[in-house]
Amino acid sequence: MDARRGFLLAEAAEHLPPVVPVEPVVRLRDFTRRFGENTIIHGLDLEIAPGEFIALLGRSGSGKTTLLRTLAGLDDARGQDITVPGSRAVVYQDARLLPWKKVWRNVALGLRGGNVRERAEKALSEVGLGHRLDAWPLTLSGGEAQRTALARALVREPQLLLLDEPFAALDALTRIRMHELVLSLWRAHAPAVLLVTHDVDEAIALADRVLVLDSGRIVAEERIAAPRGERDALVPRLRDTLLGHLKVAPSDGGIVRLASARA
Repeated sequence: MDARRGFLLAEAAEHLPPVVPVEPVVRLRDFTRRFGENTIIHGLDLEIAPGEFIALLGRSGSGKTTLLRTLAGLDDARGQDITVPGSRAVVYQDARLLPWKKVWRNVALGLRGGNVRERAEKALSEVGLGHRLDAWPLTLSGGEAQRTALARALVREPQLLLLDEPFAALDALTRIRMHELVLSLWRAHAPAVLLVTHDVDEAIALADRVLVLDSGRIVAEERIAAPRGERDALVPRLRDTLLGHLKVAPSDGGIVRLASARA
């Protein structure tokens, strides 16, 4: 019976369509970044699949922001083996809104094609700011400003969304709400996401995969298969594992954030 079953399975497998490997949306091979005599990133290899959500942790000076700037196209990477999509967007810790332009015009800034206002309005409605279209940026709360920045990024339907500590300046309750919003937007738009964060618990809550960068190299990788919202039992072990990679003493159960300085 087992032999017959094995034969039937093998025969069925012959008729299955071939598995087509998914090309990564981001690929770096032996990437190195130097500033004068200082080497910030050493021979780094990285792949990000379409729709994957990655969190990047690292102590100050580890090279996180340098890597993000390269992926955003802000630093010259000529001569390096790098593949990134043409459609990219960045959300920073500072919302970087133009105070002399109303909210919808900030979202539409640089947007090409037709129906610009309509697209900006739709993006703002997605982040819960449909009622603030004609507000001035200085009248927004911190959370509203960051939601506007998210709308400005996602209205362009990027293949790669880069988040550079976008929630660091927000209070705890607003951070939780922003986490929920980012996840809902990620599911709706399906970009690949690279989140740079100093918050270990934030990385565990949001990411499919957590990378630890140290001295310009990826020194650890943790994949998280458990569904979001069902990770509480994993948090203590993962937190302490990640803190070990970061050379930080195990936590006492509280939220852990590393020192937030640019690298």
